[in-house]
Amino acid sequence: MTRGKTAVALDLPRPAALAAETPLAKGAAIAAALRAAIVDGRLAPGSGLPSSRTLAARWGVARGTVEASFDRLRAEGYVTRVRGAGTRVSDVLPDACVGASAPVGRAPAHPARGALMASTPAHRAPAYPAIGASTASVPAHRPPAPPSATAPAAGAPYEPTVRAGVPFVARLADPTLLPRAVWRRHLLAGLREGDVADAAGTPAQGLPALREQIAHYLGTHRGIACTADDVIVTSGIRHALDLFARAALYPGATVLVEDPGYPGARRLFALAGARVVDVPVDRDGIDTDALAAHAGATAVYVTPAHQSPLGVTLAPPRRHALLAWAHAANAWIVEDDYDGEFGYQAAPLPALKSLDTHGRVLYCGSFNKSLFSGLRIGFMLAPPALREALAALLHLTGRAAGMHEQRALAGLIEAGDFARHLRTSRQAYLQRRDALLDQLRRHAPGRWTATGEHAGFHFVLWLAPDADADDLARRGAALGLRLQPLGALCRTARLPPALVIGYTALTPAQARHAGRVLAQLLAQAAPTDAAVP
Repeated sequence: MTRGKTAVALDLPRPAALAAETPLAKGAAIAAALRAAIVDGRLAPGSGLPSSRTLAARWGVARGTVEASFDRLRAEGYVTRVRGAGTRVSDVLPDACVGASAPVGRAPAHPARGALMASTPAHRAPAYPAIGASTASVPAHRPPAPPSATAPAAGAPYEPTVRAGVPFVARLADPTLLPRAVWRRHLLAGLREGDVADAAGTPAQGLPALREQIAHYLGTHRGIACTADDVIVTSGIRHALDLFARAALYPGATVLVEDPGYPGARRLFALAGARVVDVPVDRDGIDTDALAAHAGATAVYVTPAHQSPLGVTLAPPRRHALLAWAHAANAWIVEDDYDGEFGYQAAPLPALKSLDTHGRVLYCGSFNKSLFSGLRIGFMLAPPALREALAALLHLTGRAAGMHEQRALAGLIEAGDFARHLRTSRQAYLQRRDALLDQLRRHAPGRWTATGEHAGFHFVLWLAPDADADDLARRGAALGLRLQPLGALCRTARLPPALVIGYTALTPAQARHAGRVLAQLLAQAAPTDAAVP
């Protein structure tokens, strides 16, 4: 059975679980068999695996099923895949998995920041009422009890161990789209160009060269007139929100947030002692008319480019109304532009910050979203009145990122490689979105409608009015799908059942494969003839 002392994949017995009916269960069985062989040493580090075509023929499964299994093992760190060189066992295995085979088909709760802008699939799908409208005839999701400000509630939608390649994790970039050789080249250049002064310490606000490149990029691509002095480098958007909360909020201060919205922002503001108040969202974004009811509010937090999670874009009249309210109320606007670079149908609107003439908007962005999550470099544009307090906090609490990574990122932007990466990523994500939607249209017509897919990393999948999104998420978990019910991101809002579906961290094969499995789950529900409103 073995060649020498090391088995190859063809020597391994055909997994008994391949008798399962669903493609995802077969893929999980193949991944489990290969994973176990790697962990117990039957497949040695560095050894090659057969091609997906060869293994599919040997084990009597579809080639796409094997491809999805290989991609899953790559995402978990067990194998590497290089174009032209095939699939090989990783030289270094994941630390947490050495000595034991990882469980299959288990899916912990996943984070979601999501995607509503109207796009109508070419099939009939369940109707859903306008956001904010009465849903008396529609079973509404009960919002969960308010989470503790000091510890996330069980099942909270933020999980520190999420990985690319797991369907349908949202708000996660594909780390493989930036070629390693490109990033390595800029890292090495940064090491060569760094001097003793840099090594001894950089300004708390970030490396000047990186801040200059960020300011230039924002002026060119997001319409924001700014300078390096306006930029503060952070470890990501949550770091920026935490710094803002410490610098500008105080116990009892009122902060207005979108509902449904991003729970991480709510928790960070609550940790600062603020009173967090929900403001409804409709098809034009946050309801600016509702702001007048909250006199004395210190700040409002918004995601105007692609509202999290519904995906609507804040309409131009409301942008001006929001800015006018902040100026009149002497309040801050925190603009979270977490995926503003990724529009698939038209150029995105300029950032809200580009319209700010009174210095009321604190703008937050993140390279962890546009490049890869492990980078841990983000930024914010600080209004002049907050800049000194924010800089003092950074001096006190420590810098955001290492000098070498900051210098490498500055070089990546200056050389044009970052802009090229964004173009490549937009095209790749568009193809994955289309592959996923195509599977849903083919295998579950009439059971869903999608909104918010015009931009960003995810969309909202609206279900039939009587569907149970929580039950669908539980059944999907048994098949390896991580489905986020929209209801988990609502506080006081009552919305029809829906799921937040992320697709950007999947390969095209994974998007097709997992989309077919999700469609099979949806197809079990009774179809509806209601038209999209």
